[in-house]
Amino acid sequence: MAARYRPAVTIDVAALRRDTPSLLERTYLNHAGASPSPVPVLDRVVEHLRLEAQIGGYEAAEACAEELHAVHSSLAKLLGAGADEIALCDSASSAWLRAFWSFPLRSGDVVLTCRSEYVTNALALLRARRTVGITVEVLPDDEHGQVDVAALVERLDAGGVALVSMVHVPTQGGLVNPAAAVGAACRSAGVPLLLDACQSVGQLPTLVDELGCDVLTATGRKFLRGPRGTGFLYVRRSLLDRLDPLLLDSQSASWVTDDTYELAAGAQRLESFERNIAGLLGLGRSVEYALGIGIDAIADRVVALGAALRTGLAAIPGVQVHDRGEQRCGIVTFTIDGHDPADVQRQLAREQVHVWTANAAYARIDLDARGISSMVRASVHVTTTDDEVDRTLDLVDRISRDPA
Repeated sequence: MAARYRPAVTIDVAALRRDTPSLLERTYLNHAGASPSPVPVLDRVVEHLRLEAQIGGYEAAEACAEELHAVHSSLAKLLGAGADEIALCDSASSAWLRAFWSFPLRSGDVVLTCRSEYVTNALALLRARRTVGITVEVLPDDEHGQVDVAALVERLDAGGVALVSMVHVPTQGGLVNPAAAVGAACRSAGVPLLLDACQSVGQLPTLVDELGCDVLTATGRKFLRGPRGTGFLYVRRSLLDRLDPLLLDSQSASWVTDDTYELAAGAQRLESFERNIAGLLGLGRSVEYALGIGIDAIADRVVALGAALRTGLAAIPGVQVHDRGEQRCGIVTFTIDGHDPADVQRQLAREQVHVWTANAAYARIDLDARGISSMVRASVHVTTTDDEVDRTLDLVDRISRDPA
């Protein structure tokens, strides 16, 4: 069951693993959940926390104001955007919600979503349907299980659509939705595209002009390998003045007179004053770390390792691989006949192989229709080795041969 990766660009995987000592003690395949941070990221977070303890939080924030501002520039480089189009948030969900509730939606507006929509986004859409009176329509999948671009174009041509919400890579599988084609269709129709890139940023190229999105949201803790409690969003400059932020504070607006205010310049109008400064500095360090490796090189390796794991699993009797789409990434979902996915997770953990489970509660539209309540989710990264893939396949093969 050998899984052999042939790199187009040489990556010193051993050096990357030395930068994350915990990876030397276990096979970590939950990067889609929360990837362990490399030492340079951890050191930057701890350094700032010590400074806060020494001189106080406000003073420490003032001391690193220039570096914190530079985090916007690092993220802009990652996304091919302008620094003024980046807002720093405390999670991907917070970023998505701040962006979504800033759109001036009205009763009767149609918001299109996808079958792979994430729970937080879906709940917000349902809430807006109840309180604002929008209509939520779910786009069909095509024969590959990805967003049907032809159906999208037809629906956009029919008119009345105010916003399209799409998940680039869902939490429940290796599918990569055709964001560039969707973005092109939305641009042609003059309809904004809100792209949830929580699972794609850090493992795949996510240049916003190539994706065609008007808003992109993501987290630091997954494939970027940054700290928990960090997230960010991108808003296309031409869209900014059309947004009306729901939540304002002293970071996002200025109180000009006793009864007037002015929004902050750029995407900063979607930020908040109270935030995890140490975490955001770590986020900036994680972005620079990823850029130092090269996003294209990371994607090349991650996609190849994901494909090797997926192919190996599909060859094991009794194992069902559930990933869909023409393009797939480093997330691999599967079940073993007669075995509860949570129990498979526990058995692998006893062997120091760490995976997770993907449950229907986080992806009702998709998984309920497919009759799937839960799956094992294994997610590789640039630090994953061929030997780790092989060992995981051997363990899954052993579990599949044991009675449930």
